[in-house]
Amino acid sequence: MSGTQRPAIILLSGGLDSATVLAMARDLGYRCHAISFDYGQRHRSELAACDAIAAQGAHEHRRVTLDLGAIGGSALTDTAIDVPETPADGIPVTYVPARNTVFLSLALGYAEVVGAFDLFIGVNAVDYSGYPDCRPDFIRAFEATANLATRAGTEGEQRFRVHAPLSDMSKADIIRHGLALGVDYSRTVSCYQADDQGRACGVCDSCRLRAAGFSEAGVTDPTRYRPGV
Repeated sequence: MSGTQRPAIILLSGGLDSATVLAMARDLGYRCHAISFDYGQRHRSELAACDAIAAQGAHEHRRVTLDLGAIGGSALTDTAIDVPETPADGIPVTYVPARNTVFLSLALGYAEVVGAFDLFIGVNAVDYSGYPDCRPDFIRAFEATANLATRAGTEGEQRFRVHAPLSDMSKADIIRHGLALGVDYSRTVSCYQADDQGRACGVCDSCRLRAAGFSEAGVTDPTRYRPGV
């Protein structure tokens, strides 16, 4: 990639949304520095998906290791808490306390190191599970914090921007947009309890949202499911 491109940090989870955001940032002409997190998640195969997606579109890809399981409180980091397989009211137990706050903070540090002022995250406020750290208000608040809490934000002439381009899009619209940009969704892993091969359970909240998105978009769902699903 050309060294003259403006750098941007892309939070890459290995799922459908973040793969689309990476493609969108590249299409806008950014030099994409992807960052992924090994945070103790039970669906470990998403990390391999991160590597595969980054290899096709990122200038650089870094993985940060931390243990959010040490504080617990989520079905995604604590195997003693079952991943729900039926819809429920309220914020589900798959919510990981402070996850996006922590991830964006580390991405912000990475941005200062590489001289980037643009951070891209694939949060969505339409077809999502109701997580509070996916809301536009949170993104705006974190952007304000970024410009108060960093040397680059307080001493420089540029301001940090946190881009959430999927925020108001339905899952079907995200899929259509990604396909138009050449995203290979067969490489992505969205399932909260995917097996070691990245095969989906088909019943968790993330699987239901993903399947409904492909159905509504009217395109073939490339998701690999476990035998019997």
